[in-house]
Amino acid sequence: MSEQEIIGKGTWIDKLASELLEREKILGRSLDLIKVESGLGASGVPHIGSLGDAVRAYGVKLALENLGYKSELIAYSDDLDGLRKIPTGFPDSLEEHLAKPVSLIPDPYGCHDSYGMHMSSILLDGLDKVGIKYQFRRAIDTYKQGLLKDQIHTILQNSTRIGDKISELVGQEKYQKYLPYFPVCSNCNRLYTAESTEYITDEKKVKYNCHDTKIGSKMIKGCGHQGEADITKDLGKLAWKVEFAARWTAFDIRFEAYGKDIMDSVKVNDWVADEILQCPHPHHVKYEMFLDKGGKKISKSLGNVITAQKWLEFGTPKSILLLLYKRITGARELGFDDIPSLMSEYNELEDIYFGRIKIDNQAKLVKSKGLFEYVNLLNPPKQSSIHVNYRLLLELTKIFKEDRVQRVMKKLLDYGVIKEENIEIENLIKIAGNYSDEFDEIEKTKVELDNTAKKALKILVDALGSEEEPEDVQNTIYQIAKSNDVQPKDFFKILYQIILGTSRGPKIGPFISDIGRKQVAKTLSEYT
Repeated sequence: MSEQEIIGKGTWIDKLASELLEREKILGRSLDLIKVESGLGASGVPHIGSLGDAVRAYGVKLALENLGYKSELIAYSDDLDGLRKIPTGFPDSLEEHLAKPVSLIPDPYGCHDSYGMHMSSILLDGLDKVGIKYQFRRAIDTYKQGLLKDQIHTILQNSTRIGDKISELVGQEKYQKYLPYFPVCSNCNRLYTAESTEYITDEKKVKYNCHDTKIGSKMIKGCGHQGEADITKDLGKLAWKVEFAARWTAFDIRFEAYGKDIMDSVKVNDWVADEILQCPHPHHVKYEMFLDKGGKKISKSLGNVITAQKWLEFGTPKSILLLLYKRITGARELGFDDIPSLMSEYNELEDIYFGRIKIDNQAKLVKSKGLFEYVNLLNPPKQSSIHVNYRLLLELTKIFKEDRVQRVMKKLLDYGVIKEENIEIENLIKIAGNYSDEFDEIEKTKVELDNTAKKALKILVDALGSEEEPEDVQNTIYQIAKSNDVQPKDFFKILYQIILGTSRGPKIGPFISDIGRKQVAKTLSEYT
């Protein structure tokens, strides 16, 4: 890769920011402040995919700033969205609030002003914990302050044309019968049961009927009220099929990523922005969903949610950022068992960045260094940190349950892994301990073995698993390698790869004795 071909830090984030800028220059719009947006769902427990939307948008903001432009991230909570179902683990008392805007539902735990703010706060806390800076906006404030009233008026004036286009683009015929606007019923406070039938242009009012409506597989009872709602004063919200466009236009949004699951909504909103509101839609990038290890989409409704808060019990903020900045395309299976490899990968990136690992391929070197900088939110450390292998910590924390931090720290000092205690390593021991307490198994490392190595490994398994303890485990390993035509240094490397997922570590003999001969024999036997 020549220097001329490298954009910014050489990552997909930089390429995306560059494409955005080129488009904006063609459109001739002001580049004084480039706003990027992330939508925050407020109806269910926000998972790591929800976090990813905002983290990636923030990456684009950073890339724009690195290229010399001022930018900001708007984190928009859709807290006027109606509650469609009760999330797993939440009280059944929420049943009475189905179809109501989540910002009008009391927080069942009493710690926020509404159910919607409770959910939004979980995501905002996750963003705070990983270092993301944002401008927070709530839907309920946006609508109450009338920030979208001009866009709502224009959309409702063109509702027939929009309804026909929705039918054409995505096959949904609902908005040929009803307006793409839901007032909050003045009688029962429900949103999706109140369907608008007519727009009185001069008065800026919609007529609506509150009737039974099916949400998913559930029929929600309407109260039967027939009323009028003033779009400038009364609470209500645009349908998703048009709301993004209104928001983009009102807030001057230039970039928003979107998940595969809302492709249809984005397709319609792009058209509404361009053709109805006469404002070019933002630059987009589509990302795939995170899947659980069974191949199912990580979902609030399925209850297989991985939250940032839970992840941070076991891994660092850097491990989350690495997961989200590595790439954006392709569906990925995700589980907590990805944490050990991400922790190791971050250490490797740091070694590349500071030149401790040499990379001959210039393109790979630039990209690796760039990724490391984005994981550090373009504020990388001035010097390399002391690396402690996460898998090593997992093995040690399995052994030491009592006085864990002090005893594991002593072992690290004894092994020569660290020279002195510090708070960073103390925190690593704590999160590794959380992981080893919660999960029995660590994902098996893939190791390529020829028949000679397998034979030597089998002999070592038998030696370690016998009742008679070898006097010197280190020497036993050395002799088994020599006797079976395996280079000792290669054999040691194989053992490190199997046990720790890395090519080096503390002196292997004493380490095996510490974690237990028979336990190690069991692990090694899976490779023979």
